[in-house]
Amino acid sequence: MDPVDVKILGLLQKNGRLSNLELADMVALSPSACHRRVKLLEENGYIDGYHAALNAKKLGFDIQALVNLNIGQISEAEHNYFTREIGLMPEVVSAYIVTGETNYVLHVRTRDFEAFSQFIVNRLNKLKGVTKIYSQIVLSELKSLNMRVPL
Repeated sequence: MDPVDVKILGLLQKNGRLSNLELADMVALSPSACHRRVKLLEENGYIDGYHAALNAKKLGFDIQALVNLNIGQISEAEHNYFTREIGLMPEVVSAYIVTGETNYVLHVRTRDFEAFSQFIVNRLNKLKGVTKIYSQIVLSELKSLNMRVPL
């Protein structure tokens, strides 16, 4: 990967809808050379895909929370069970294994506080092995890079 590839990645990350012609012009390449580079970046796994960034608030998802939880025994079976179960929960928009006082952190979005409460009580709290749950409701989002890499 050279500086031109990094520039291509940065531009596509900011605007995945750039046409090949626009992108080629911005990185001072011919359209065919630019297209070849983008295809190689995709094939080599530097680009995972293209998507639209949706406005959660406009779509009615007013609650955003970070949910920290522990599982009593973290064997491979328990971890696989937990991973499978949270994968089936549309409220969980991202999930992480973390270091520190808890084992997992979930980024959760729901329409309102009632839906959030029902999610915690009726879904997460009923998962096998969960021993501790605590939540932090996001009051205001100061910065979001929408999963961007700081190139």
